[in-house]
Amino acid sequence: MPKRPLHRATTHWSTSRCILVGAIVLAVLLAVAGFAAWFTGRGEQPDSGQAPSAPRPSASAETAPKPSAGTGSVPAPPKVSDPLAYARAAAVMLWSYDSRTTTRDQQLAGMNAWMTRETKYSDWISISGQVPDPMLWSRMADNAQHATAAVGEAHFPSAFKQALAENPSALTEAYIYAVTITGKQTLAWKDGGDGAEDRSVTLAVQCRPGSDCALVSIAPSVAP
Repeated sequence: MPKRPLHRATTHWSTSRCILVGAIVLAVLLAVAGFAAWFTGRGEQPDSGQAPSAPRPSASAETAPKPSAGTGSVPAPPKVSDPLAYARAAAVMLWSYDSRTTTRDQQLAGMNAWMTRETKYSDWISISGQVPDPMLWSRMADNAQHATAAVGEAHFPSAFKQALAENPSALTEAYIYAVTITGKQTLAWKDGGDGAEDRSVTLAVQCRPGSDCALVSIAPSVAP
């Protein structure tokens, strides 16, 4: 009987794309000490050693499957203009999966639907990097592994709020917001296996005036 899940969510992001987002969207904020490190530092590390992390994809970008693949259990993105609300929903989406009913291609297609269509900013590598490789996904399906998530809180990091207070026009080019979300992921697998762990992630979310929000990338952890 399996003693632990085969996969838990990890944070993997494209340094080059995050640098681009930081440079273009938040250039005026660089005077705030440490702010540039949001997009150039190390990614979030796994919370504990209780379960093995899935192997990460290679450095080459994985393209999203065609829409005809379907999206399985992945929910459609909400039509909201509030970055905090969108980030909360996106975190639940990223921390949830069901290998019993959803193929890997469907998982990727569903996640891609949440992304901004402005390719100048979209960091698909950081999002697709949350999905394990095909072999491990197959093992997860054999193990009937699935996960649900609940969000406890979402906020703009203090450095982000301070920088915007000092220069309110900072986001008027791309309208990308940094949002930190905390919550809990609950996992289950066949033969009654289950487990849970606290989760935290910082997302870059684009919310242009008059448009629905969209996901840009997963960013490194930052000060609250």
